[in-house]
Amino acid sequence: QVQLAESGGGSVQPGGSLKLSCTVTKEIVKITCMGWYRQVPGKEREGVAKIFFVDDSPVYGDSVKGRFTITRDSAKKTLYLEMNNLQPEDTALYFCTADPDPGRRYCSGFGRGTEPDSWGQGNQVTVSS
Repeated sequence: QVQLAESGGGSVQPGGSLKLSCTVTKEIVKITCMGWYRQVPGKEREGVAKIFFVDDSPVYGDSVKGRFTITRDSAKKTLYLEMNNLQPEDTALYFCTADPDPGRRYCSGFGRGTEPDSWGQGNQVTVSS
């Protein structure tokens, strides 16, 4: 669908902050939904946040509500994830995602069947003392 370039990962102590960025470097179809997923080895992939381009409405996973904020810059074709008050359980490989979603099917949540079509390479975030 698209080509995505991620940056901004790294290591931080508990309570710290990081900001992830994801730039669309190639777009085959029009993107209407972008977001972030994360995964720990041996565990199921977890939805973090998504944003629907029509109205910039976000949806967040329960574990990150109140701590993470998803935004975008349409002119720069870049998606951001501001992560605050990071905790060890936030340690994971974070993936930027994109999807054509005219009906907001994929941007409405993280349930079965809502996985987006395009994925970035992954960006490691490590939270530890």
